[in-house]
Amino acid sequence: MKKLAALALPLFALSLLPTAARADVVAKAASPDGRITLTISLDNEGRPSYAVQRDGKALIADSRLGFMFTDAPKIERNLTLADTKTDKSDTTWTQPWGEWSSIRDHHNEIRLAFREKSDLQREMDVTFRLFDDGVAFRYTLPDQANLHHANIAEELTQFAFAEGGTAWWKPAFEWNREEYLYNRTPLDAVGTAQTVMTVKLASGTHVALHEAALVDYAGMNLARAQGNTFRAALTPGSGAPKVSRDAGFSTPWRTIAIADDAAGLYMNHMILNLNEPNKLGDVSGWIKPGKFVGVWWNMIKGDWTWARGPKHGATTANVRHYIDFAAANGIPAVLVEGWNVGWDGNWFGNGKDMNFSQPTEDFDADGLAAYAKLKGVTLIGHHETGGSASHYDGQLDSAFQWAADHGERVVKTGYVTDAGQIERVDPDGSQHREWHEGQWMVNHYLRVVQTAAKYKVSIDSHEPVKDTGLRRTYPNWVAREGGRGMEYNAWIGGKNPPEHEANLVFTQILGGPMDFTPGVLSLSGSEGSAIQSTIAKQLALYVVLYSPFVMAADTPENYAKYPGPFQFIKDVPTDWSDTRVLNGEVGDYVTIARKAKGSNDWYLGAIGDEEERSSQVKLDFLDAGRRYTAEIYRDGPGADYRTEARHAIVIEKKAVKKGDALSIDLAPGGGQAIRFVAIGGKTR
Repeated sequence: MKKLAALALPLFALSLLPTAARADVVAKAASPDGRITLTISLDNEGRPSYAVQRDGKALIADSRLGFMFTDAPKIERNLTLADTKTDKSDTTWTQPWGEWSSIRDHHNEIRLAFREKSDLQREMDVTFRLFDDGVAFRYTLPDQANLHHANIAEELTQFAFAEGGTAWWKPAFEWNREEYLYNRTPLDAVGTAQTVMTVKLASGTHVALHEAALVDYAGMNLARAQGNTFRAALTPGSGAPKVSRDAGFSTPWRTIAIADDAAGLYMNHMILNLNEPNKLGDVSGWIKPGKFVGVWWNMIKGDWTWARGPKHGATTANVRHYIDFAAANGIPAVLVEGWNVGWDGNWFGNGKDMNFSQPTEDFDADGLAAYAKLKGVTLIGHHETGGSASHYDGQLDSAFQWAADHGERVVKTGYVTDAGQIERVDPDGSQHREWHEGQWMVNHYLRVVQTAAKYKVSIDSHEPVKDTGLRRTYPNWVAREGGRGMEYNAWIGGKNPPEHEANLVFTQILGGPMDFTPGVLSLSGSEGSAIQSTIAKQLALYVVLYSPFVMAADTPENYAKYPGPFQFIKDVPTDWSDTRVLNGEVGDYVTIARKAKGSNDWYLGAIGDEEERSSQVKLDFLDAGRRYTAEIYRDGPGADYRTEARHAIVIEKKAVKKGDALSIDLAPGGGQAIRFVAIGGKTR
């Protein structure tokens, strides 16, 4: 009787479960190497789903597809597969700048046309591309008899992880500036997350969810539906539809990067490959990656101000001082913030007084432009909108004409707001509030980049829309902030913890370059408050956190106190022909080697978290048959971010060659930076 009761309980429990809809596989596809497979199914209610397997093991279980509209029935069920087309591609393309000179695009493609069996007979196409290291898909809504315009309330897209794991994520829909520390939680404890969200599954496989080619659409976030299943959550706009477009368009690509480890995620090129090719043509004459210094850190610390007055930072005298410093140290550019009219008063979240072609009376724009040119230095402009995007829209041509006339090759934009959203004013005068990643703002950011390109000016966006690889299509979109950068280390409360940068490498920066503004060798913020880093780590960040335009964020006076470490900042390039991730774990540590474009020299950066760490790195990335001098900048004896010993650094040289190994020893909060200088020609 006891055995009978034990058997009866699970049978009774099973009888309470709902009857699952039967799903039939209607299409299959595989990656070029065959390791990743895709199945597309329709259940007995005509609902489509997709699933992803790797090496025969489920990664993404059956996940729904479809749309919800504000003014029409959902496209979700009662569908049939009307047509299937397949394609494949294996090409290589070159970047004008980047972490790699050339990128291989090798994928298989399957496009499925789903059609409703109801009277409306609307069609929804879904295109999947399978790479050896991931899967991407996007929808297309053709123009058709019963769908000429789409008012999308939400996508019904799902990502149903087949197993649990650990997730690294930051929250969406909070304070609207994306400047949050990354959470590390079980996968089934994630709230609503912004992409990139990175996951280490229980089996060890690493997955990163993001999107590519975000154009004329709302940014995608991830809302946990239940358990380990997430659904797409589009960023709202000021109206009821989250996306409103005439039919005949494709959505951004939804991307699922897959790797054995964290290092493999970084080496993934899928985001770039899913964007359209360069639309600007040859940009070599006007986009020139490099480093810059700036009238900035003293203002972030509170010693100077953006507004006019006795502490105004952007004065002619101060800027000349920075130009002289840049010229003396081979740094090609100087950023100036607070140079224009509009900073006086309450500009925070209200930039309607900003004028981007009218300098203040204590900033001699013409004279400084001429002086910078004489010194072989260019100025980097700054357009802070204070969240008044429509006001900025009205000045785009005049602003970038002014920038070009004053020799500015790059402009840093800003959209600082309070707890509200971005200001938008329609031609009829009606006012709206928009989220940074809603459809209207997505279009605004691209308008800025396209207008700047007309004047051969590049854009470094702060408080931006996230990076989805559009730098391939518009290579003048050179960098973005969109996360917690160095400025948080200036403030007494809320400094970035030692693990922060090791999180960024495998989360946000998987989307693209970040303007983090490293290099504060004084390790000191407001009122002398300590930055949680060693000097060696500040140097390593120039290699680890990629951006083609990188700031030396500290002041000339502070750099004069650290001439040895400052030499690495002067030497390190910002444009690369090759990149290798040698090791890494999300939020713990990472070691990256990069080869300077147009040179035989290599550079290595390694950073850790709050723990002391050590690893052996083989120098297999070096060119065979060539000798090198390794110029090593490592944490000194007793170095520790928690004490004054954070300033301890050892600088030494060592002869090395391909196949040698180096010990990479990281102090708590530490790092290591190495320049491998090629000696002469190759040896036999």
